[in-house]
Amino acid sequence: MANTRRKFLQSGAALGAVSAAGVAGAADAAASPGADPAVQGRIKQVTWPVEEGPTTPKICQWFSRFPTEKTVRRWRQAGVTHALVTNPPALPWDVAGVKEDVERLKGHGITLLGMLISPPRNVILGRDGRDAEIEKIKRSLEAAGKAGVPLVEYNWYIHRLSEGYYEVEGRGGAGYTGFDYEREVDGVPVKDLPRPEGVGEYNREQLWENLEYYLRRVIPAAEHAGVRMAVHPNDPPAVISRGNPQILASVEDWKRLVDTVPSPANGMTAHAGVTVELGKDAVEFLRYLGKRDCINHVHYRNVTVEKPRTKYAEVFPDNGEGDMFAYMRELVRQGYNLGILPEHPRALDIDREHDEISGQYAEVGGGGHAGELYDVGYCRAMLQAALITERKVK
Repeated sequence: MANTRRKFLQSGAALGAVSAAGVAGAADAAASPGADPAVQGRIKQVTWPVEEGPTTPKICQWFSRFPTEKTVRRWRQAGVTHALVTNPPALPWDVAGVKEDVERLKGHGITLLGMLISPPRNVILGRDGRDAEIEKIKRSLEAAGKAGVPLVEYNWYIHRLSEGYYEVEGRGGAGYTGFDYEREVDGVPVKDLPRPEGVGEYNREQLWENLEYYLRRVIPAAEHAGVRMAVHPNDPPAVISRGNPQILASVEDWKRLVDTVPSPANGMTAHAGVTVELGKDAVEFLRYLGKRDCINHVHYRNVTVEKPRTKYAEVFPDNGEGDMFAYMRELVRQGYNLGILPEHPRALDIDREHDEISGQYAEVGGGGHAGELYDVGYCRAMLQAALITERKVK
């Protein structure tokens, strides 16, 4: 019954979006010479191609600081011109080094949009030495800002529960990435796996104290540098990961994060997939973040859910439960103009045949470049449709 109701609501939302687009078009459409009189006045004419611009979201992908010509060509052919650096230098970054990265990518026609930073374990666990590590992060933010990099993304895990992933056969034999909190690994359910050696026991408030300690020192530095920070939600969003709580694994957690230090610099990677994994409305939460001006990055993928946060599968963007058009349209409506990362490609036969499987999900249903191209093409189509629907193009 719940699934039937969800599908009914999604269908209604989709029909409503189509109807709204038709009404909007009728209000300001220009008649096209030679067009069928029955459709004149209903379709707004636009100038093609509909492209990214200063006020639109930017489709981006992960790049090395030192990309090969082959990598640059394949992404430029796909229309991708914005990069997230996957292998930043060691902390602390310096201005000259980050500027070199910016100029190196610029020489390839690629804009460096963001960099990934990894808060050290001493910071996450509140151990001795965290103040020195935080100072390195603050210096790195200053360097990023002076070099013209607007975004720094980070994760916050004691342990990421990747043991729960497994491959699911999907559409036409494609590989999906399944997650099951209750599947057994060496005879032990994933949810009951013990803490790794050397990792102590922490409660939620201890971990929140550590995160708040970090935010209250780092966010002012980010504000001063003109850099937005985006924390990635815990994914998979299990309540417990190898014996310790995850504190960014629910919508309530995410709201607590952005409300702890209210600032556009203290934002999130708004995640279409993880929000649906929780059984929540991704567009509704996007509006919550948008009202606070803290959508600082976006990950764009889809899932089907058997049991929220416990059992689900990462699927193609067009056959999951999330309304990907409504999500994109909300981003455009809000004037979001930073990065959108179409991520986690599905495993396709063309990649299998050409040995192009790569990345951390390769063994559990993840794909290679053909899958990435599918995701990027779908994302671009949704972006173009949203820009037209919201009248953001000429």
